Amino acid sequence: MEDIKFIRDSLYGNIEVDGIFLELMETPEIQRLHGIKQLGLTYLVYPGANHTRLEHSLGTSYIARKMAKALGIDAMQAGVAALLHDIGHGPFSHTLEYLMHERIGKDHMDITREMILGKTLLSDCEYETTIKEILSKYGMDARKIADAIAGKGEISKIIHGTLDADQIDYLMRDAYYTGVAYGVIDSDRIIQTMKLYNKDIVFERKGVTALESMLVARSLMYSSVYLHKTVRIAELMLVKAVERALSFDFSLMNDAELIENLKRMGGYQEDIITRIKYRRLFKKVIAKSFSQLNEREREQISQIDSREIEEKISKKIGKEGYVIVDIPGKDILLSEPRLKKMDIKILDGKRIKKLSEITPIANALQLRGITEWALMVCSPEKYRDEVKKYAEKLLFAK
Repeated sequence: MEDIKFIRDSLYGNIEVDGIFLELMETPEIQRLHGIKQLGLTYLVYPGANHTRLEHSLGTSYIARKMAKALGIDAMQAGVAALLHDIGHGPFSHTLEYLMHERIGKDHMDITREMILGKTLLSDCEYETTIKEILSKYGMDARKIADAIAGKGEISKIIHGTLDADQIDYLMRDAYYTGVAYGVIDSDRIIQTMKLYNKDIVFERKGVTALESMLVARSLMYSSVYLHKTVRIAELMLVKAVERALSFDFSLMNDAELIENLKRMGGYQEDIITRIKYRRLFKKVIAKSFSQLNEREREQISQIDSREIEEKISKKIGKEGYVIVDIPGKDILLSEPRLKKMDIKILDGKRIKKLSEITPIANALQLRGITEWALMVCSPEKYRDEVKKYAEKLLFAK
């Protein structure tokens, strides 16, 4: 009889793991995810947020298989793609995604693909077998699995759609571990009302309430957890430490390896890591929402090079690297490309409608800002007054 193991999951109870799933769970790429926090530095605000990418990957695979069975799609392939969908994540998950893309021209999706195809292997371990070899053993095409994770093919929308297994799991899991009530969604109802229509995933009209609830949950989780002001400051401090270091490849490290590398550098990098370690974070100096800015100020901010302004203010106060100017935008959308996607299709009788045609909630949420601030300037407490003075002159000069 084939070996079957059960992994106890915080959300779903015992998850059965056998065959290809059991072999994939033992690969270095999956095991590496034990060392990467799902929510990066969010634990500094929500102390329970210490869950890992591995837990999320296992949960996403569980949900993907449920969805595939409901749709009559190959559940094994969907589950495998879901299990592997995050193996390319760098340390602290999305925190360094924009910088990684800037440095090497790749994001975690690109690295995931390379790992599945056997083009990128972890250099610090010996391989008994690769992911590609395991997939081949079970009659699966590695390229097809990689394509599904990237959004191509029949099973892709289960893994990489407007509303997919990935989102269902991370919203429920992140809400559970942070202790907030916003991510509570009716996943069973959502899956029950899913249908395949012209090779596309649609939802029956009777599932609209559950869909509305999920979209609201997603929006609230972003503003309250993922883009919490203090979390954002801590993450930008870490980005700054890596950015100002001599260039090194951090893409395949886990959290502890990155921290240790930065600490060994001494100087600025060690100071920033020590500040994060003891939660001695930079403080908000200026924060303005989009509605607080007049037309001229909005135009000015849209043309600002935040790094250039940071350097100018830092030199004024004599502490280079100790000023952060945050104008949220491209970096967030790169790491979370589905954040603004609301194009869920509803099967209303024999017609397909957009969710926005049935309920105003989707449109209302799209109008909601990504963050509470359009501009935020931060620095250590002791430099706050000086930084504020120079920042206002440079940012809002007439």
